[in-house]
Formats: sequence, structure tokens, C-alpha cells
Amino acid sequence: MPRHDENDPLHSAAEAGGGNSQPHDVPDLPAPRLARIILTVALISYLGITVLNLLGTKLPTPSLLTSLVCLGLIFVLQLRHSGVAARRAPAWQRCATLGAQALLTYLPIAVFHSQWGAMAGFLAGSLLLLLPGRWAWPAYGLVGLSMLIPPTLDNLSIQETVYLCQSTLLTGLVVYGLSRLASLVQALHDTRSQLAGLAVTKERLRFARDLHDLLGYSLSAITLKGELIHRLIPSHPGRAMEEVSEVLAISRQSLADVRVVSSGLRTMSLEQEMRSAQSLLEAADVEVRVEIRLDGSVDRQVDSVLAAVLREAVTNLLRHSRATTCTMTATRDEDWVRLSVSNDGVDPSYRDVSPHSGSGLGNLRERLLSASGVLTVTRGSGDTFELVAQAPARPLRRLADPDDTELGVRDPAA
Repeated sequence: MPRHDENDPLHSAAEAGGGNSQPHDVPDLPAPRLARIILTVALISYLGITVLNLLGTKLPTPSLLTSLVCLGLIFVLQLRHSGVAARRAPAWQRCATLGAQALLTYLPIAVFHSQWGAMAGFLAGSLLLLLPGRWAWPAYGLVGLSMLIPPTLDNLSIQETVYLCQSTLLTGLVVYGLSRLASLVQALHDTRSQLAGLAVTKERLRFARDLHDLLGYSLSAITLKGELIHRLIPSHPGRAMEEVSEVLAISRQSLADVRVVSSGLRTMSLEQEMRSAQSLLEAADVEVRVEIRLDGSVDRQVDSVLAAVLREAVTNLLRHSRATTCTMTATRDEDWVRLSVSNDGVDPSYRDVSPHSGSGLGNLRERLLSASGVLTVTRGSGDTFELVAQAPARPLRRLADPDDTELGVRDPAA
């Protein structure tokens, strides 16, 4: 028999995706196969009760064999009706199988009378499972009331008559409840498998996004400084040695960032990134103006998100423009933090359509959404370009689903 926790996909996905997101209060749920086994055993038990009732009447062998065949057919029909596929079948199929079960239920009553009455409970349960609600419950009640007739014809006592009616209704509820429970357990396990797949996909996207942000900026910086060193070696070897030291520092920091990116605990400082970007752009002969007015504390998540936005903006500036000036400002206005990066040297007709052009703006959109922020991209007159990122200094939601908000990338030139 399967264990209750066998093949739990959510637990495996949590281990693959970081392991910290699985809830601790999820109850131990039966496996779908175990739920089906419980349902099947319950149905067999009800069949066994009917067989015992028939044996108690000392029927002739042909009649007993006929009853066993009918019981087998009812059991097969009930297993079909208790499955998820039966409720999705066309209406004519459901009517046909319910009609067959009704005939196998009521025709033997003419021969076996009250001893066959337990089988009406299966029919009552099937009606609840397959008919629409406005028809199912009245039909269920009529089946229960119909079981008042056989004991009355057999001149049984009122207690036995009421017992047969009540047992029929109770059997119908048990069959309906166990069948729905088995279906719900299967649906729950399917949903957990889908959630596990989504968790793994989300973790992969996060890892790819972080690597893009880290390596895109760092490799651009290393490439730029490598070209600068190549030019400085013949005429300014001392300055070239200083640049080599900076390249080593950038490469060590990149290596450290890559090592911790899988844990999801990497944090950055916007102010530090602005100083680092200023140094990098000045090395590329770009005139840089920096303004930082962050009065008061800024949420660590917002600080990291805006620092990542700045990195991507600087990376795009180095890759896709021939900027001579760049202005970077970081200000806090009441409850909002605003980062602005503007530069010249942009080709208005430029569109990178290569398959490996990256997903920088998409990554920034995802990051800002996690901090309830918004990204605005503006292409001004001539060759100017401005990127503005805004986010609450202390966001209400630590984590946000991109599908649950309308905030995102706005590009009026797109």
C-alpha cells in the first residue's frame, strides 16, 4: 500500500528551488491511489452485505448466480461513475449508464425484494455524482423514498422499512463523499505537481535574471577597462597598472556575486553602485554628473532593486550608445525613491533584433514589480535617452506577482 507522502513533488521542488518556501502546516494527505483503494474497498463491502442478505434467503443456485452477475455489473458501473472521467462524459453516455444501473437496481427487486435494497444506495450516489445539482438531490431523495415500497410489500415492520430507506440514503452519501474525496485528492496532487513545476521555473528565471544583471555589467566593465589598459600600456604604464587592479577587483566581486546568486540573498547598495558606475563611465571618457539625495532610510529590497536597475542602464549605455555625457540622480520624495539615468549618443533608429540581445528591460520590469515599482523609458529629441525607476521607500508587498499588478515598463517610443 502506498505511503501517504510518497512521491511528493512539492517537497522535491522546494529542495530544488531553495527549500525555504514550503509551508510547514500542510496536512499529510493520502496518495491518490490510496484514496481509490479506500473507495473500492467501501464499494466491495456494500456488495458483500448484499451477498450475505441474499445467502440468508437460501436462493436456488441459478437465482444466486444471476444475482452475483447483476452485482458484478453494478460494481463495474459504480466504479465508472465514481471516476473523474464520468462527470466529463457527454450527457447521452451518462444517461445511458445511469439507466443501465437503474434497471439493474429495480428489476431484481421484483425477485429478491428487500434483500436487494442495499444496491439502491449505489444508484442514489451515482445520481449525485453525474446529474446537475438541481436534478441530483431530488432524484436522490426519490430513490430513498422508493425503498419504502419493497419492505411494505414484504409486510415488514415499520422499523425495518425506515431502516431500508435510511440505509439507502446513507449509502448514497457515503458513495458520493468517497468518490468526490478521491477526485479531490487526485486534483490536489495534480495541482501540487503544477505548483512544483512553477516553483522550479520561477527559480530558473530568477537565477537567469540575476546572472544577466551580474555578468552583463561586470563583463562590460572588464571589457572596457581591458581596452583602456591596452591603450595605456605604451604611454602610461603606471596608470595601466592601476586599471589592472580595478579589473581584478571587479572580477573578484563578480565571482563572489555568482557564488551567492543561487541563494537569493544577494543585496546591493544604490549609492555604492552609483559611485562604481561613475568611475566606470569616466574611464570610458564619459562626462558624468551624479546627484544623491536619499534623505532617510530606504528599504533594503528597494535599494537592491534600484541598484540592479542602475547596473542594467549603465550596461546598455556602454553597449548601445556613444555617450559623451550621463546624468545619474537618486532622490527620495516623501514615500517614493526615484532613480533617473539620462545620456546622449543614442541612435534613434537603433533596434537590437539579434537572438542574443538579452532581456534587460524585461528583467528590470520583474525586479521593480517585486518592489511595487514602475519603470519609464523615454527617448527624447535628438540622441537623448532617459530611464526612470520609481519605487516606494517601504513597499507594502515584499513579493509581488507580475500578473497581479499593472505596473511595468512604459516605453512611449515603442
